[in-house]
Amino acid sequence: MAERDLLSVEDRVRLLVNALADEKDHEPVLKLFTPDGKATWLLTESDPDDPDRLFGLCDLGLGSPEIGYVSLAELTALRGLLGLPIERDLHFIADKPLSAYAEEARLKGRISA
Repeated sequence: MAERDLLSVEDRVRLLVNALADEKDHEPVLKLFTPDGKATWLLTESDPDDPDRLFGLCDLGLGSPEIGYVSLAELTALRGLLGLPIERDLHFIADKPLSAYAEEARLKGRISA
């Protein structure tokens, strides 16, 4: 799956706008997941100096979700247990800031959005 399939132009703009904003606790722009695994990413920003570097809540399905950076190229290359590529959750609509999703994930040991 090509990078353009995971992020639309609108996504890229929103991720960059969030990165440049003074306020830093944004609602996630998008949710990515492994359809044949337990990994999930809620992404809020992209690095203005490196658009491959995305920021958000990352959960590899190991019981310890973390806020941090992830490479779009690595996500694009990643495959799940059955070899399926990462997908975008087309039905995900953020309804709270990343910190609230992170707190829920910390308590549950996983992203449940």
